[in-house]
Amino acid sequence: MSRIGRMPVVIPQGVQVEINGSDVRVKGPRGEMQRTFPALINIVLKDNVIEVQRTSDQALHRSMHGMTRALINNMVVGVSTGFEKVLEINGVGYRAEISDNNLVLYVGYSHPVTIVPPSGIKFEVDAKTRQIKIIGHDKELVGQIAADIRKVRPPEPYKGKGIKYLEEKIRRKAGKTGKV
Repeated sequence: MSRIGRMPVVIPQGVQVEINGSDVRVKGPRGEMQRTFPALINIVLKDNVIEVQRTSDQALHRSMHGMTRALINNMVVGVSTGFEKVLEINGVGYRAEISDNNLVLYVGYSHPVTIVPPSGIKFEVDAKTRQIKIIGHDKELVGQIAADIRKVRPPEPYKGKGIKYLEEKIRRKAGKTGKV
């Protein structure tokens, strides 16, 4: 059996879970999420613990087992504590600011790039450390928005200028040698 799929999902205080067949709705202090899972997997709620069980040992059922449990766990964690990704801006004159809840990036283009947050996503900018925080309750959406912001100006390997994840290491290249 799947090691991830066997683990139960413990529901913290303040989080409500409704399971209707293969539909799971999770409501907590940070928001509400709903997802429909395949009927191949049985989702059982008992005593504030969610257990995910598969119906057979076929390859498709085995592959869906751990993924279903991980998605349910992400929903529970998201509505209780939330998720965040941190991006860092490197480059002379590169900066970010918040304007009317929109993220405005000045990253070397002739125009500022404005990013409108979807519902459930919030931006925070620290001008001193030049960091952008993407905060939300949907892990998938937080990661996608972070990737979209990074795509505006990905880091380049010669000087390291651009937008990168905080923990990301950029492989640097030597560049050309000067004439003697």
